[in-house]
Parts: sequence; C-alpha cells; structure tokens
Amino acid sequence: MSLYLGAGALTPLLVNYKDRFDFAPEMLNVAFAVYAAGFLVAVLVFGSLSDFVGRRPVLIAGLIVQLGSNVLFLTATDVNAVIAGRIVQGLASGAATAAFTAAMVELSPERNKRLGAILGSISLTGGLALGSVLAGFTIELTPAANTVIFAVLIVLTVLGVVVAILSPETGRQNPGALRSLIPRIAVPSAARTEFLAAAPVVAAVWMLAGLSGGLAPNMVRSVFGIDSPSLGGIAGFIAPAVSTVIGVVFAKVASRHAMVIGIYASLLGAAAIIGGVFAGSLGLMLIGQAIAGIGFGSSFTAALQLLIPLVLPQQRAGIVAAVYIVAYTAFGLPIVIEGQIAGPLGEIPAVVCYTSLTILLALISLIAQARIARRA
Repeated sequence: MSLYLGAGALTPLLVNYKDRFDFAPEMLNVAFAVYAAGFLVAVLVFGSLSDFVGRRPVLIAGLIVQLGSNVLFLTATDVNAVIAGRIVQGLASGAATAAFTAAMVELSPERNKRLGAILGSISLTGGLALGSVLAGFTIELTPAANTVIFAVLIVLTVLGVVVAILSPETGRQNPGALRSLIPRIAVPSAARTEFLAAAPVVAAVWMLAGLSGGLAPNMVRSVFGIDSPSLGGIAGFIAPAVSTVIGVVFAKVASRHAMVIGIYASLLGAAAIIGGVFAGSLGLMLIGQAIAGIGFGSSFTAALQLLIPLVLPQQRAGIVAAVYIVAYTAFGLPIVIEGQIAGPLGEIPAVVCYTSLTILLALISLIAQARIARRA
C-alpha cells in the first residue's frame, strides 16, 4: 500500500507543483502520464522476473527504486525533476506489483488463497485513494506539504525494505532469468474474440481512471472555480476508493455479468461527469467518478477473468501483457493529447471530448458483449 500511497499523493500534489514551479498547463498532464510509461515498461520487462530469482530480491529492488523517486520529489525544484520522479515511481510500481501480489497469494493460508489476491487488489487501489485524500488535506493544512508527505513516505518505504528483508522467501530460483526479461505479448486465437470485446471498455475505464487521477484535481479549480487542495484530493480519492470496495463485493459475481455491469457503469459515470462539467456542478462530477469507479472495479477484473482461462498456462503472461498495454496506453496517452488540445479549445471542451471518447469505447464493448452472448 505504501508503494501506491506515493502514486496517489501525486494526484493533488501535481497541481501544487504547477503553482510552485510555474510550468505550462499541458505539462501537468505530461507529468501525470509518464508514470504509466514507466509502469508499463517495468511490468513488461520485470513482471515475471520474481518467478526466476525469487520474490524478495524483486520486492527489495522495487522498494529501493521507490525510495529514489521519493527523494526526487522531496528535492524537486522544477518540472523536469517532477517528471523524472514520476518515471522512476512508475518503474518501481511496475517492477514490484506482480511480485508483491504473488508473494501475498503464497503467504495466504492454504484454505483461502483468494485472500492474497484480494489484498493485492485492495492495497493497489486503496493506496491510490488514501494517498490522494491524505495529500490533499496535508496541502490544505501546511505550507510544507511536500516535505511532510515525502518524509513520511521515505520512512514507510525504508520500513517496507526491512519487512521484505525479514520476510520468508515464498518463490523459487529457476533458470531463465535473463530470458524472462524479454517481453512476451500475444493474443492467442482462442482468446482473440474475447480480447477484442474487452479491450475497448478496458481502455475506457482506464481513461476514466486517468481523468480521476490526472484531470479532476485541477478541474476543481480550473472548471469549477474552487481553490481547495483538500477537494482536489477528494476528487482523486473517490474513483479508486469505490473501485476498491467493488473489487471485494464483486469477487463472487459471474465474470460476464460483472463485465456488462462495468460497461453500463462506465457509460453512466462518463455521462454524469460530462453533465457535471456542463452544469458547473462539482457534486455531479464526483458522483460520476464514483459510478466510473464501479465500472473500473468490475469490468477490468472481469476482463482478466474471462481471458486467462481461454489460454494455456505458458500463454498467460502474453495475454496479461496485452491487456496491460491497452490499459496503460489509455491511462497515459489520451491525457497528454487532452492537455495539448485544452489550449486552443478550452478546458471544458477538451474534457468533454476526452470523456465522450470513453462513452464511444464502452458502447463498442457493449455491442461486442451482446454478440458473444447471442453466439453462446
């Protein structure tokens, strides 16, 4: 969770950095999006490394890299340092996440292996949510928010390294570590129809997640005219918090039903966000983000649950990598484009175009799911 507290804390902090370092508005989106690039590179290259060298070395290395990103943010004096910190932060999260989840599953009691997977999901989205809201209130309450936040995160990360060192090794060393660094990206023919049906809504919910984490805190001030870091933190908190709850509540819901529910929730959430922007209602936008959180928590998990059983064990890494490419490309790239068009078009039209695209993508998946249901 401490790994993702840092990523969540940047949600309101990026707006604070924009004021402190006086960088161009579109650079705010770039500073947010480069996290996705770092994460994607790391998860593709190092995602399966712990299967060959053990869990602990990867966990310790990931936390040490995370410590480096915390130091970069603590000492940042310009936007370049912030961007560097975000890239390093993404690399740390991408390298360590798979190993953390695998270790928690392996440490779970034999009678309840699902516990580890659930805790892995909760730690990720819960860390993002808590990081955002706690950082927002810290910015509101103290002029030294950056120092307070990253001093605390440095202590937590050091404690995490100590815990990782003292924890038992749950994995095994196997030959082929260097070969595992070559990314394996593939969509086998058996899963192609399901992948093409799921990919648009996966992109849509990750775009909405990008809106929550990258655009919403700044929109609190630029669109709704409210200068409140705590509200900015809350704007970044709602979607991942709801997603955390939904991930637990929907654990026993059939994957196909969860996928369809997620599509409808993403459509309704996006429509409410657009309505809130046009009506000048922050409350309606926050409700839309909460509904979008339902869409993320149900449809993304359902996509993996529908795809993985269709492929052979040795093909699973390739299909998961393909899903992550869709997810993190949608998380990062569209938000950079939104930043570029916000200047000539204006903030509100740019946000509406961005959110309307998520509606179009979700509708494509809805049609594809209906075709799969008819064939079944």
